[in-house]
Amino acid sequence: MATTAPQTKTGTPKLSEAARHVILPKGIVSTGWPAVRDKCAEMGLAFDNWQDGFGRAILAKRADGKYAATVGGVAASVPRQTGKTYTLGAICFALCLLFPGLTVLWTAHRLKTAKETFKSMQSMANRRRIAPYVEQIFTGSGEEQILFRNGSRIMFGARETGFGRGFAKVDIEVFDEAQILTERALDDMLPAMNASPNALALFTGTPPRPIDPGEVFGRMRSEAIAAGSGNGETLYVEFSADRDASPDDPEQQAIANPSYPHRTSADAMARMRKSLSEDSYLREAMGIWDADSNHRVISEEDWDKAADPASMPVDRLTLAADVPPDRSVAAVALAGLRPDGRWHVEYDEQRKGVDWVVPWIVERASKNKLHSIVVDEMTGLVEKRRDRNYLLGTDLLVTLAGAEGRDMAIACAKFYDGVLDGSVKHPDQPQANVSVSVARKRPLQGGWAWNRKDAASDISITVAETLALWGAQNDNVQRPTRRSGSRTAVVL
Repeated sequence: MATTAPQTKTGTPKLSEAARHVILPKGIVSTGWPAVRDKCAEMGLAFDNWQDGFGRAILAKRADGKYAATVGGVAASVPRQTGKTYTLGAICFALCLLFPGLTVLWTAHRLKTAKETFKSMQSMANRRRIAPYVEQIFTGSGEEQILFRNGSRIMFGARETGFGRGFAKVDIEVFDEAQILTERALDDMLPAMNASPNALALFTGTPPRPIDPGEVFGRMRSEAIAAGSGNGETLYVEFSADRDASPDDPEQQAIANPSYPHRTSADAMARMRKSLSEDSYLREAMGIWDADSNHRVISEEDWDKAADPASMPVDRLTLAADVPPDRSVAAVALAGLRPDGRWHVEYDEQRKGVDWVVPWIVERASKNKLHSIVVDEMTGLVEKRRDRNYLLGTDLLVTLAGAEGRDMAIACAKFYDGVLDGSVKHPDQPQANVSVSVARKRPLQGGWAWNRKDAASDISITVAETLALWGAQNDNVQRPTRRSGSRTAVVL
C-alpha cells in the first residue's frame, strides 16, 4: 500500500539503541505493526525509529495469531515528554480503524491526567486526515470518548473515580500512570478483557516513588528482567539514564529520553528540572528506578546482612505491641542492647485476635527486668489512671507512641538507619522476615511510617519491632513496675 507520509524519521535512534531494557515475550513469529504503521501513515502520523521498534514489539504475535504479550501485558517505563502518549494513541487509533467494533479503555490514576490525555487524543481525532473516520467525540465529564464510524471507540477515565469497572468485552486497556496502580484497581479492570478474542493490556508510567502503590508495575519489571528476553509472557521496555547520573548532565538526559533534543528541547528539560525536586526529576524525567524495584523499604540483601542467629539482648529490654486497625491479629516484639553495644530486635509472639496480648506481656514482665513497654495509644490496650498510662487492667506503666505520628516517624527512621548501618541485628526469624518483605512506606509528619504492601499483607511484627527498638533506645520512657529479684534476660 502506498503511504502518504514518511513512516519513520531517519537519524533517530532505534529502540534497541535507545532503550536500557527491551525484553521480548516468548513465541514471537510475526507482528501486526506494518498494517498499523501504514494506517497511521494514511492518517498523517509518522514515527521516530524508536517508536517504530516499540510498535513492532507491542504488536508482536505468536504462531496462533494472538499477541505475544496477551497474557503478561506490555509494561513500558518511559520518562515524561518522550512521545509515549502520541505513540500509544496512534496505535490505538489505527487498531480501531483496522478492526471495527474494537473497544479501548484508556485509564489514568488521576482525573487531571485522564482529562489531559483525552484532550491530546481529541486533537489527534480532529486532524484533517483522521476526522472523516470519527463519528462523534463525547466531552462530558466522566463520559469522554472518541466514537469511530465503524463502531470502534476509545473511552477515557480516572481509576480514582472508579472508571473501568463493569465493562464487558474490552479489547485493549491502557493503564497510564502505572506507577500508581493498585492490585485492587487491576482486579477490577482486567476481567473486562476476558471476552475479547485477542486482548492486550498496556502499562506505561515512570518509576514509582517509595510512597506510591507501585507493586504491580514494579513486579512486572522485576519478573520480566528476571525471565530475560524471549522467555516470559511480558514485553518490558525501559528508557532510563545511568543510576548514578547527574540530573544536569545533557548526555544522560539523551540516554533517558530518545526524543531529546530533536523533539524534547533542552528548554523543556530545564523547565522540568526547575519545577521538580531532584528525586522526582531523576524518576520522572530520567527514568531512574530505585535500587529495589519492588519498593521494599529494606532490601532483602540489607535485611540479610543484619541477621545474626546468635543475637541476644542483655540490657534495656523493651516489649512493644502492635494491633492493626481491623484487630484480627496482634504482635509483640522485643528489643534491647547487646553485649557488643549493638541493638537487638526480634519477634516475640503473634496470634489472632487481641485478648491474649495483655496476659502475655504481664507474664513476660513478671520474669524480666524491663526498660519499657511501648504501645501505640490507638491499640486500645492502654488506660489512664491518675494521669499515668497503664497496660489495660494492670499496674504496668507503659510508654505511649503518640497518635499524632511524630514518635512513629522517628521510630521508623531509627529502625531503617540501624539496619542499614549495621547497628541493629535480628535473629533471622521467618515470621519477621516475611513481615519486613511486605512493609512499605507512607508519608507521616514530615517523615514516613510503615504501610502494608497490599490489603492481604501483615506488617504487625515489623511495626512492633520498630516500636520496641524506639523504646529501648529512649531514656524518656515510663519504667514498668519492677519486681525484686527480676531477671536481666528475656525468658522465652
